[in-house]
Amino acid sequence: MFRPLVIAAIVSLYYSHTGFAQSDLFRDTSQPVNVRVNDLIHKLSLQQKVGQMMHTSPAIPELNIPAYNWWSEGLHGVGRSGIATIFPQAIGMAATFDDDLLLRVSSSISDEARAMYNAAVAKGYYQHYGGLTFWTPNINIFRDPRWGRGQETYGEDPYLTSRMGVAFVKGLQGNDPNYLKVAACAKHFAVHSGPERLRHEFNAVASPKDLRETYLPAFKALVNANVEAVMCAYNRTNGEPCCSNNFLLSQVLRKEWNFQGHILSDCWAIADFYQGHKIVATQAEAAALAVKSGVSLNCGDEYPGLIEAVKKGLIDEKQIDDALAILLRTRFKLGMFDPKEKNPYNSISTEVINSDAHRQLARETSVKSIVMLKNNGALPLKNNLSKYFITGPNAASVDAMIGNYYGVNPRIVTVLEGISGAIETGSQMEYRPGTLLDRENMNPIDWTTSTAKISDATIVVMGITGLLEGEEGESIASPSFGDRLDYNIPKNQVEFLKKLRQGNTKPIIAVVTGGSPMNLAEVHELADAVLLVWYGGEEGGNAVADVIFGKASPSGRLPITFPKSLSQLPPYEDYSMIGRTYRYMKEEPLYPFGFGLSYAKFTYSGIKLSTPSIKKGQSVDVEVTLTNAGHAEGEEVAQLYITNTSTTVRTPLYSLKGFKRMKLKPSASETVKFTITPEMLTLVNEKGESVLESGNFKISVGGSLPGSRSEALGAAPAQQVVLSMK
Repeated sequence: MFRPLVIAAIVSLYYSHTGFAQSDLFRDTSQPVNVRVNDLIHKLSLQQKVGQMMHTSPAIPELNIPAYNWWSEGLHGVGRSGIATIFPQAIGMAATFDDDLLLRVSSSISDEARAMYNAAVAKGYYQHYGGLTFWTPNINIFRDPRWGRGQETYGEDPYLTSRMGVAFVKGLQGNDPNYLKVAACAKHFAVHSGPERLRHEFNAVASPKDLRETYLPAFKALVNANVEAVMCAYNRTNGEPCCSNNFLLSQVLRKEWNFQGHILSDCWAIADFYQGHKIVATQAEAAALAVKSGVSLNCGDEYPGLIEAVKKGLIDEKQIDDALAILLRTRFKLGMFDPKEKNPYNSISTEVINSDAHRQLARETSVKSIVMLKNNGALPLKNNLSKYFITGPNAASVDAMIGNYYGVNPRIVTVLEGISGAIETGSQMEYRPGTLLDRENMNPIDWTTSTAKISDATIVVMGITGLLEGEEGESIASPSFGDRLDYNIPKNQVEFLKKLRQGNTKPIIAVVTGGSPMNLAEVHELADAVLLVWYGGEEGGNAVADVIFGKASPSGRLPITFPKSLSQLPPYEDYSMIGRTYRYMKEEPLYPFGFGLSYAKFTYSGIKLSTPSIKKGQSVDVEVTLTNAGHAEGEEVAQLYITNTSTTVRTPLYSLKGFKRMKLKPSASETVKFTITPEMLTLVNEKGESVLESGNFKISVGGSLPGSRSEALGAAPAQQVVLSMK
């Protein structure tokens, strides 16, 4: 056993040979990261260590370490941090069913993030939302349309969420072997999707099967993709707060998945330990419990209680050191303690911020996100008609373009601006909002319906905005803390549409904004065409114009089921998946998962397997011919679904297992091929175990969820074949 004097002599000898002063070892880039991290921790007092575990980490002047704020947002563009490209909201990006596109989007976001950071640091600014640790993406499952934050997710399906989330993380973090461009974060771990009003005290109860089959797969996929951080949620899961949940944090995340990054709390979730969940009595107990559970970073102000916790023996300083070491590794990976020239991302210029290339990418993404729910032939419109009328509460609304967790931009193109910029000179256009967002007009005088009757086409921009749906404190017009407990589109908007339709035989196009399912049954009946455009970002208005006037064919697909009413669903507080999402919902929906129409006419034919029967552990290929039998070029999203038809275990009615986006000219055909792996054929039993059983599997390939409802709405019938596994 070495004596302290011997250790000191060895350390002194090391410094004399490396040329580094003892205080500079943590800045020596030739050393392993763990050596550098431990050296830095060794130099800190307990109070300084605790400070570095707060999201507002203070400066350490004697070590020339500036302050750092860990909290930054980048859900669909750098958020809350100045001018940035605003891409479509996450749910809209999911509707593209294009993870290659999402990789390009998130790469652009991280470029802008680095450029902003580089510029701010050069000025000595270290502000909230100005760092390199981005608390995105939100990969919770959008299990119920009442959840106001569902707009932040990639929808209801674990496979789609996994694909889109992995692509987003890869684009954010970059591909440099030594440095992260920015650090991504998978949130909110793990069973979290409302109610917003109860999130600080709510206990979400999920069976082992639902955990492993629905709620955990996307998180596992992101961990496998080396996501740098995981944020634990506010609520309890199966009785334990997520931020002290031994099963989730210790057993699954650390031991089973071997997650190496840092865990952070949702903001002020540690205070919920004693204020909401009431599992401890004091701040010191809560802070000690969180750290011992593996939470390295406290978003909030509870971790100063660690100093009292050490004094009372609730936790020892070594445990704090271990938690801090995990956290600091992230800052080292970001290059915060290295010479500027070492890190290639330090050279990213501010010229990338809201560049023409990024604006074009935002427009492309918005176009591909738009879902055409109905078209009786009214679309596409010509852009040289005599007179257009645009109306509705969201026609000129910036809120209808940005959703939540947004950045700011000097050129946000509303639908009014996009449509008016696309019509030819000589054509007339009028605009009036016509009705308020969610309440009757105080002035009963109507100047809109008469204008609609004398116009060649009327475009009604309706739906909801972030004022009505969103996070707990975000949606200032929501009476239910951001959730939408009333599934209907605001009644006054439907009444307004009825007035426009009455006695009017000219085309009426309904453009619907929003980030969640809503009851569009009457809108569907009254309008000649219905476009769901989500929150389209800074180029949303131009994207709508591109689709309405036929510059682009709509190609978005629904990443979430639209039920006919909430009566088709279990209670909101019920986290069982029985009766939820396309995977377990037996009721006929208003619009099915994966649905979306096109100006092209796609057909599927000739499905075949490379072999009709396989043994356990084997893979098999499925092919189908996709043909554009229409007169317009378009992009189709071919979707692969698998159903286990032999098992006695509760299994999904359908499970999405693959998708491919393809562009075809009129009369063109192409072979769509998917490889079905053994993993795609496994099921999860009630114990949460993955099992591969013999039996028959229905393989479906088409442009929407297979079924009569999809076909009734105009989707091409899916091709189906049976695979036998012995």
